[in-house]
Amino acid sequence: MKLSLGFSPCPNDTYIFDALVHGKVDTEGLEFSYSMADVEKLNENAFAEIPDVTKLSFHAFLHLAGKYLLMDSGAALGFGTGPLVISKNLRHFSELAGKRVAIPGTNTTANLLFSFAVNEPVEKKVILFSDIENAILNGEVDAGVIIHENRFTYQSKGLHKLLDLGEFWEQKTGSPVPLGGIAAHKRLGTEVISKVNRSIRRSVEYANLHKGDLNDFVRCNAQEMSTSVMQQHIDLYVNEFSVSLGEQGQKAINQMFDYAIQTGIITSKPETIFAVHT
Repeated sequence: MKLSLGFSPCPNDTYIFDALVHGKVDTEGLEFSYSMADVEKLNENAFAEIPDVTKLSFHAFLHLAGKYLLMDSGAALGFGTGPLVISKNLRHFSELAGKRVAIPGTNTTANLLFSFAVNEPVEKKVILFSDIENAILNGEVDAGVIIHENRFTYQSKGLHKLLDLGEFWEQKTGSPVPLGGIAAHKRLGTEVISKVNRSIRRSVEYANLHKGDLNDFVRCNAQEMSTSVMQQHIDLYVNEFSVSLGEQGQKAINQMFDYAIQTGIITSKPETIFAVHT
């Protein structure tokens, strides 16, 4: 059975999915036809219900939990991993009122966390995550919410941090921040979804067993990154929650649902949001 699979070209995703898409682990008869896109395009594809299995932001998953089930493995979730709000000329987060702020996508978790944190109206502008630093530097926006490898490069460009949105979430909830997860469309049925779940875990575990050298799949999809930045990216976003959400990871995701309901972003959540892990 062939399934469509979407994920990003970022090192953490290519690291996780390399073994799955290149036949290095048992996929229980499943084949995967994959495509790559930036996180907001992945979210858009999920809203259109195009992929069978996809990486998506947890913000998007809040709205799609009636259509997709969340896999136990493959997630980007952890402590010290949250998006950062950065600027060149502003000195404090409190100065953002009325300012232009770049976000990496409307349905990104970065935008959700920023919305939770900001108390004053701002002018949001959607900009591809990799272009946000330059948008700040050329004066197109006053500040930006950065994700992925940009957290390792912004200081070298003369930019500084106004707020760590991950720390904001951790202090508020005591839980790791849920950034993105892997979801399978419910149309696949319970048996196939269980196979997908197990296959992704095998792929993560294979990657962790062979993490000494970055493979060509990671390198060729992150050509503009130095080896050290690629490794930092993987070390930050691939952790024990990527192997299995566990109780702590599931609790954090449920807290995000609860907070989104409290703030009116969504009205309810389905009774079942997690795929059964066997």
